[in-house]
Amino acid sequence: MTTTTVHDLVPAALRHEWAEQGHYPDRDLYDLFAVRVFLDPLRTAVIDDDGELTYVQLNELALRMAANLAARGVRSGDVVAVQLPNGRYAVAADLAVAAAGGVVLPFPVGRGEHEARSLVTRSGAVGLIADDVEEAWSTAELLAPAGEFEPHRSDPNGPARILVSSGSEAEPKMVLYSHNALLGGRGAFVGRLIPPGEELRALFLVPLASSFGSNGTTVTLARHGGTLVLQGKFSPESTVDLIRRAKPTHLFGVPTMFKMLLSQPGDYSSIRVIAPGGAQLDEATAQACREFFDAIVVNVYGSADGVNCHTALDDPPCSGAGRPNPAVAEILVVDDALQPVPTGGVGEIIARGPMSPLRYVDDDLNARYRTEDGWVRTGDLGVFDADGYLSVVGRRKDIVIRGGANISPAEVEQALAAHPAIRDVACVGVPDELMGERLCACLVVTEPVTVAGLGEFLHGLARYKHPEHLLVLPEFPLNPAGKVDRDALRVLARRAPR
Repeated sequence: MTTTTVHDLVPAALRHEWAEQGHYPDRDLYDLFAVRVFLDPLRTAVIDDDGELTYVQLNELALRMAANLAARGVRSGDVVAVQLPNGRYAVAADLAVAAAGGVVLPFPVGRGEHEARSLVTRSGAVGLIADDVEEAWSTAELLAPAGEFEPHRSDPNGPARILVSSGSEAEPKMVLYSHNALLGGRGAFVGRLIPPGEELRALFLVPLASSFGSNGTTVTLARHGGTLVLQGKFSPESTVDLIRRAKPTHLFGVPTMFKMLLSQPGDYSSIRVIAPGGAQLDEATAQACREFFDAIVVNVYGSADGVNCHTALDDPPCSGAGRPNPAVAEILVVDDALQPVPTGGVGEIIARGPMSPLRYVDDDLNARYRTEDGWVRTGDLGVFDADGYLSVVGRRKDIVIRGGANISPAEVEQALAAHPAIRDVACVGVPDELMGERLCACLVVTEPVTVAGLGEFLHGLARYKHPEHLLVLPEFPLNPAGKVDRDALRVLARRAPR
C-alpha cells in the first residue's frame, strides 16, 4: 500500500466543514505532542512497570528512535509495524514513527505468527519494531545513539495510524486513520470523559495497540496533555498495585476486566471515571462498579471502523450507549436500503463524522462497508429511543438461528447478567442436527446454576431464546486485544459434553 496517495472515502467538503467547526486541531500527531513538551516539559507523561517518565524524557526517547528509523530508510508515508507490550517504548515508538513522517501499524503482543506476518505483508510495512522477533528492529537498536534529526511535518489530513480490528473477519480488518481523525474525533470522545477542571491520568488495561488503546498516545498525551498509566500485562492483582502507586483518574478496559477487579480490595480513591468498551456493559455490572469504585461509569460503544457513542458523565443509569456526539460521529439506524428507520425500530448502525477513518487498507472491505458519501456500515444492530439514546442489540453475524428463529446473543446476555450467581456471561451458538443451532451460555459463576434454573430466571424472554446448553469456566479466555475471545468460546462449547 502506498499511503502517500491514499484516497479519503469521506467527501472533502465534509472534512472542510468539520475543520471550520473547530473539530480538528490541524496538526500532525508528533507536532501536537511537541507543543505539550514545550508547554509542560516536566509533567509526568508515562507511568509504567519501570517507573515514571516526563514529557521531555519521553520526547528524547521518541526522537532517538525516529532518527534511527530515518537512518534505516523510513520515509514519509512508509508503514512501520509495532508489536510491543504496554509501556514507555510502545509510546515512544508511536511518536517516533509520526516524527519520521511514517504511518504506524500497532498490533498486540500475542497475535499468532501467521496473523502477524499477514498484517505486515498486507499493509506493505517497511519494517517491524518488536523485541525477540527475527528480522525486526528491536527497541535496543532504535535507542542507540543517533545523529541529528529534524522531525517531519505531515499533512494533518494525511494517514497517521492503521487500527487493527479484532472483529469476526477471516483476517483482521486494517483501518487507516488521519492525524485529524485521531486527534480531533477520538480526542473529542475522551474529552467528554474528563470532568470540568480535572486532569486526565488514564490507566489503559487494554493494549495500546488495540482500537480502544489508540486513545492512549495520540489522545491522552498529544491531544489532552495527560498522563498515561500502563502495565505490560493485565492481571487483577498487579492492576490494584499500579492504581495504588500511580493514582489514575480514569480506567479504560473491557467489562470482563472490571468484573475481575470487583473481587480485589484496594485503594481506588483516585478514580473518577470507569470507561468500559469493547463489549456491551450490562446494568448489573455497571451498578456494581459504581458502588465498588465509587466512580462514574460510562458505557462506551465503538470500534476500529469509525463508530463511537457513549453515555455522558451526568447521564442516568440504563441510558444504553448514550447519545451520539457530533464532534465525534453522527450515527443513524437504517434498514437494508440504508434509509433511517423510525424511532424505536431496529436496524443497522452506520456512522460518519470527524473521527471517520480515511478507508480500509483492503479495497474489498471499502466496497462492502463504506458508502459513496462516507458512511461506515458497522454490521451492528441498534435502536434509538424517543430521547435520542442509542442501544446496541446485537450483530448481524452473531445471530443464532434455531429452527428458523433468530436469537440475539446480546439480548440473552443482558438478561442473564442480572442473575446474582453469574459474574460473566457470553452466549454462542453450537451446531445441532435437528434445529441447526442451539444457544449455549458460557458462564463464570459464583455458585452452581442449571439450565432449568436459568430458564426460570429468563421467564420474561420467549422460550426459544433460552440457553439449552451451559459451559461453566473459571475465567473467560481473552484475545490479544483484551476482549472476550468468542471464537475460543465457540470451540470450547462445541467440544463440551452434552
